[in-house]
Amino acid sequence: MSTVNHQGKVAFVTGGNRGIGLETARQLARAGVLPVIGARSEASGEAAVGQLRDEELTADYLIFDVTNPADHQRAYDHFHASVGRLDILINNAGVYLEGETGVKDLYDAASVPEEVLRDTLEANFFAPVLLTQKLLPLLKASAAGRIVNLSSILGSLTLHRDPASPIYGANSVAYDTSKTAINAYTVHLAKVLQQSRVKVNAAHPGWVQTSMGGSSAPMSVDDGAKTSVQLALLPEGGPNGGFFHLGEALPW
Repeated sequence: MSTVNHQGKVAFVTGGNRGIGLETARQLARAGVLPVIGARSEASGEAAVGQLRDEELTADYLIFDVTNPADHQRAYDHFHASVGRLDILINNAGVYLEGETGVKDLYDAASVPEEVLRDTLEANFFAPVLLTQKLLPLLKASAAGRIVNLSSILGSLTLHRDPASPIYGANSVAYDTSKTAINAYTVHLAKVLQQSRVKVNAAHPGWVQTSMGGSSAPMSVDDGAKTSVQLALLPEGGPNGGFFHLGEALPW
């Protein structure tokens, strides 16, 4: 983590009321950032903020559904009115609709239903892209805007083609495709932002013990949030348009 003073920075963490998102908010708060948690209900938002408050950490929340364009506008209005900028956007919210990660795939490329494809791409690709576009003016107003797109090693086409890779046998085509797509968007957005103070990178958190990752996952939530936090707090000379896990670049 950078040693730069991050006091006063404001972050928006979508899907931040549990799992990797909540731990990301926790670690950002410890670094002096105010995390605003996107939660789908008042109860889940209050519970998340209350949990951090019990640890003497300051956080806030917005009722937010990443697939609802009206909530994108409400998020913009909130940050524009409250601080006039956004320093960090972590596109953390997402879905996995093909079984338990790493255990059993319900479908393969020959059988995945249209509904699963559409719902997965909607939540994991279209929604974060449209949210990023909406909030980009506020990120450009920051002295050091940072965008972190939660991806996955399962989005790596290089590793899917390598019989020796650990993901060669994975067949969650909807989820994997959505992460390949968000990686592509990361690359293209980085080109647009290369003359600005905003950086965008894709993060592979690892296979983490969450409701999405399942009980067989080898990584703790604490470790799973570290890549997002590292990329959120990048110094001025940090990378732009990369794909990382715990500081190591991953193949596209």
